[in-house]
Amino acid sequence: MNQHTRASRLALRVAAPAVGVVAVLAGTYTAIAQTREPVTDWARRNAVPLRTVDPQAPLDDVAALRGSIGDAAIVGLGESTHGAAEEEQLKLRTLRFLVEQLGYRTIAWEDDWTTGLKLDEYIRTGKGNLGTLVAQMSPQWPSREVADVLRWLRDYNAGHADKVRFFGVESYLTGQLAYDEVKAYVAKVDPRRLSELRSHLRVIRPPTADIFKYIGDFLKVDDKQSYVRHAREVRALVERLPHRPGDRGHAVALHNADQIVSFYEYYTMSEAGQFVYRDAYEARNLAWWRTFSGDKIVFWAASPHIANAPQLRITRQSQPDMRFASAGSYLRRWYGERYRAIGYTFDHGAISGGPGVAVPMPPPRQEWFEQPLGKVGLDQFALDLRRPAPPPVRTWLTAPIKTRGLPNEGPDAYMSGGTLAQWFDIVVHRQEVTPTQPV
Repeated sequence: MNQHTRASRLALRVAAPAVGVVAVLAGTYTAIAQTREPVTDWARRNAVPLRTVDPQAPLDDVAALRGSIGDAAIVGLGESTHGAAEEEQLKLRTLRFLVEQLGYRTIAWEDDWTTGLKLDEYIRTGKGNLGTLVAQMSPQWPSREVADVLRWLRDYNAGHADKVRFFGVESYLTGQLAYDEVKAYVAKVDPRRLSELRSHLRVIRPPTADIFKYIGDFLKVDDKQSYVRHAREVRALVERLPHRPGDRGHAVALHNADQIVSFYEYYTMSEAGQFVYRDAYEARNLAWWRTFSGDKIVFWAASPHIANAPQLRITRQSQPDMRFASAGSYLRRWYGERYRAIGYTFDHGAISGGPGVAVPMPPPRQEWFEQPLGKVGLDQFALDLRRPAPPPVRTWLTAPIKTRGLPNEGPDAYMSGGTLAQWFDIVVHRQEVTPTQPV
């Protein structure tokens, strides 16, 4: 799940008789154990072994996923937690296959639209410093492994005319660039409206490039709805500007205005409302870009966003549960089988909890779906969950899902809501993970 810790905290605030209890629990876990052994056997027989996590290695092993992906318009690549180096590396290997062999031409990222504009320019033209750009990404992303993804995209584009684009799907960190892009477009198309536009921008354009500081300041404002009204007036102004059907410049300007509106709408909501709003907006952004570009899209995000989970629940020990329909559930509703969700999981190891901080990750609990995958006997593998399966495996696939939750909430945190067969089409599993490295 997105660990944009600073943004989240600014924006949101992730005796019964003992013998009887023990007997019930013992019976429950015995039943689970009996179910999980056939799952491990089935997974071992159907797994596609992946030889390495090295992103630069040949892709003939990953190419075995071609039939599982089919003719998907959008493929979600979801990591079980941020900060696991090998999951990022396996995702990059999958991205390479999708771009190089299946013709995907946009990577949509769990990050802000305005950040995405800068990264898009970098991977298309090489303009900008990679380290500086990675440092400007949302707090969960800056790492050497993510820099490797962007560097590979830049290197690929340098040798191809049909370039890959970068698209940020989020709006909760919308910075100054969106406002400046709107102003530049109005100045070009209808400069007579600039005075009207400036009257709104004087109120709502962040005066600082430090978006976290601006969010903190905005949250102290009493009349937040006046900002929403100004933002909506900006959007209405752009929408009314003269343009022809299919005018791409107008469509992008209007999208910049939509981002501004979404930013202010988001920060006027309750925490529960923000969870729901965020993923719904991610999905709308992806659908907009799919229509605008015509590209086949790779959606790079945490698993709770890419999963087809219309009733997602993220349990937290210290705060109320997060409940929302995932972006992936909207995509499945709109695109059907042309949306594919790939969940990346691991058995044990450690992940990054920030620069120089390694967070131990114990093996999955008995009731978590990934638990039987740790005994398959392969360092990493892919598993198509739609393959024919015997009844015990079908039970595993269709039972109420539980899986690893937010690391900062402790080892008991978990996610639920739906089933494994519903959430993912394919699982890519790694046995041991290590922390991502600072850039």
